[in-house]
This record gives sequence, structure tokens and C-alpha cells, in this order.
Amino acid sequence: MVESPPPPASDSPPQTPLRQPQPLIILDRPFSYQPQSFPFPQTSQLPSPPPPPPPPSPPSPTPAVGEKQLLGLFSLRRPPIRVTTEFDSDSSIFFHKVSSKLFDGLAKLKVTFQNNGKGDIAEPEVALITKHLAIHYDVEEQNALVKGFVNVGPNFQLRAAHDVKAQQGEVAMVANLTDPAYKFELASAVPSIGLPKATLKFPAGEVSLEEKEDEVANRILSINGMIKSSIMNGVGTALYKDGNLNLRYSYKDEEMTFIPSISLPSHALSFALKRQFGHSDKLSYWYNFDSNYWSSVYKHTVGKDYKFKAGYDSEVRLGWASLWVGDEGGKAKTAPVKMKIQIMLQVPQDDIKSSVLMFRVKKRWDI
Repeated sequence: MVESPPPPASDSPPQTPLRQPQPLIILDRPFSYQPQSFPFPQTSQLPSPPPPPPPPSPPSPTPAVGEKQLLGLFSLRRPPIRVTTEFDSDSSIFFHKVSSKLFDGLAKLKVTFQNNGKGDIAEPEVALITKHLAIHYDVEEQNALVKGFVNVGPNFQLRAAHDVKAQQGEVAMVANLTDPAYKFELASAVPSIGLPKATLKFPAGEVSLEEKEDEVANRILSINGMIKSSIMNGVGTALYKDGNLNLRYSYKDEEMTFIPSISLPSHALSFALKRQFGHSDKLSYWYNFDSNYWSSVYKHTVGKDYKFKAGYDSEVRLGWASLWVGDEGGKAKTAPVKMKIQIMLQVPQDDIKSSVLMFRVKKRWDI
């Protein structure tokens, strides 16, 4: 086909050229359609469309607060176990205690027993302790001691203890008066054998009134009490119990402590004197004027975990020295490597050859 030449340029607007008619072509064979090749990629070369996203899963119901606590109580996580073993060379007996807190600390299970060098187990006991209830079971005696208390309002408490085998116990009621420092307690034995014991506690001391049997089995009322007060830069204490009165005064400053005391009606007089030398050395002396017995103790400490003590007691005529690793009055968990060690040497004044070296070890494991 021959195309017509383009029209000459002119200032008039261009006109659309007329389309020339095409000649008719007659084929002498049957018509068949052949698809033309287009410059598009084949279907096999096209990337497959991404799969449709899965339908969203329905949201899981959020457990309520009570359900969360219940799931925490019955979680499958093993609670921590504490094992404490103590050995005393004087008695050659091992003391063991195994304890574990259950239900996220709501209860504590404790097992205690002791054994000798031959492995014989003695005095096994199982205890379950909660905030308001404690059950101690003696395996050998097949006996249980049950203790419990409950708060009735902010100022009233009920407390009870019961020995299952002896069928005996005690019931007590404690009431806070106008101030928490003032308490009134009423306790009675079960089964009751007399009037209940009444105790009044206040900031300066306490006074109790109870019924007792005298030497001829007569029921009498007994008054016991303790009162303390600040006197002349010290503290004075009066303790009255079973007809005996003990008067004691304690004066203490940064370097010295002086404690005289007298007992009535025996008029037994004694005093204690403690002298501090720096932060690590202390010397203590005690003397009884009635018996002429005396005792003295020297103590040297290095930090809070190491202590050396040496002393003499004239009543038993015995000298001794002791070395402590770990706080003497603390627990094993606060000591280095959770172990407390005490080594003591006792030297009798009358027979030095019979001196004895003893030691005590207490170790704790957290499993």
C-alpha cells in the first residue's frame, strides 16, 4: 500500500487525512485463527499472586482477676526449696530442715528431723503454715498441734491453739483499746480449769492477773507485771513475778554500759559493766555480791560476719574461747556462702587436760 505524501504546511488548521480503502484478499484455504505473538510475558512467567490472608482468629477471653490468681496458684512451676543442715559436735547429731513456699507464698511446708552418725532418724515433724493457720504434726507421737488466729475488724483478734492428742488447748481474745499501743488480752485454757488470764499492755509495760494453785492446791489470784521508765539518762525497770521483785537500772552511752540490779525480798545485788573500745572491741564484766560469782567476756569483731570471743565463768570454773563465722544471732542465709561456723575451746580450771574442742556448722542450700 502506498501512503499519500503529507500535505504542505499552511497557516490553516490541519485536516484529518482520508483513509484509503484496502483491497479485499480472498484465501483459497479454510480460515484458521492464529494468535499473534505479543511482547507480554507468558502466563508461566508471571508471579503467582500471594495467597489470601487467613481469617483473623477470635480474640481469647481475658481472664478475670480471680481467674488470674487461681491460675497463679496452680501453676506448674516448681516452688523454690530451702534445705538447712546443722551439725553439733558436742551431741554428734545432725539437724535438718526442708522448707518450701507454696501457692505463691500463701503457704509454707516445712519438714524437720534429726539423725545421728549411724543414720537413725529421730523427731520427724511436718508443718503447714499459712497466714492464719499453722499445723505441726509429730510423726513419732502421731500428734498434731493446731494454731490459728483471725482478725475480727481492725481492733479485735481471736487466737486459738489445740493439742489433738492431749485434748487441751487455749483460746485468747485480743482487743486494741483507744490506741494500738494499748491492748487487752483475755486467755483461757480449754477445757477451762479456772478464771481466764487477763493481761493489759501499755507503752510503759504490762500487768497480768491469773488464777494459780498454791502449795496446798488452793486457787489464788496472782499478779505479775513489768514497768519501765526513763530515769537520769537511763532506763529503770521493775519486774514483779510470783512474789519476787527485781529492780534494774541501765545506763548506756557510746563507750560504757552500767547495769545494777537488786532482787527483793532476797536482797541479792549484782551489776554488769560493759566497756566499748572503738567499733570492734568490747569487754563485759558481771559480778554477784550475794554469791561472789563473776564472769568476764572479751569480744572482737571484724565486720558483721567474723567474731572472736573469750571469757571465764567462776561459777563453773571454766575458761573458753569461741570463733564465729557468720552473724552469731542471725540466720545462715546472711552469712558468707550461706554457712555459719562456730569453733569453741573449753578449758576447765581444775583439769586442763580434759579440755574440749567443739564446733557447730550450719549450712543452707537454695534449690
